[in-house]
Amino acid sequence: MADDSTSGFKAGQTALIVRVPEAERSVRGWRERLDPSARAGVPAHVTVLFPFLDESRMDALVHSALADVLGSHQAFDLRFERCGRLPEVLYLVPEPDTPLRRLTEAVAERWPEAPPYGGRFAEIVPHLTIAQGQEDAVLEEIQAGLAGSLPFTSRVSSVELIVHDGVKWQERASFALGERSRS
Repeated sequence: MADDSTSGFKAGQTALIVRVPEAERSVRGWRERLDPSARAGVPAHVTVLFPFLDESRMDALVHSALADVLGSHQAFDLRFERCGRLPEVLYLVPEPDTPLRRLTEAVAERWPEAPPYGGRFAEIVPHLTIAQGQEDAVLEEIQAGLAGSLPFTSRVSSVELIVHDGVKWQERASFALGERSRS
């Protein structure tokens, strides 16, 4: 959910994320210190869509539509083996990123009033933020420290809807991705 190092989150904001619990051991300490979303209760994740619809719009019809849109996509594996950079941001690169882009595109197509990152960026860059608002020397130190904990793989089988309550982010719902039959 790190989109830049600007202002805090607002009550009623929602986001769709993919949790990456396998990353916690490696990145939790850095994220808690250097990523505002971690301090606000968001686990290690890759954002599917932020901001999504305001919490006041989260009703049974939206939940049903999310289940349909997300359930039409197959579960997939992500591999994290390297870091990437945006200005003042260090992140883990999910590979392949195409399934994540497709999830974002599908949700944004269904709800065009909720473009990724409020429409501020032309390109979707799936990423797992570790630190933001830091100088290059700090980011280089973190990157060097992460080298021993990479690579790892994570199975993505659901997308979580989280809501900011004014203090912390809370999970409100989980939407399963489709599973290929294993015959």
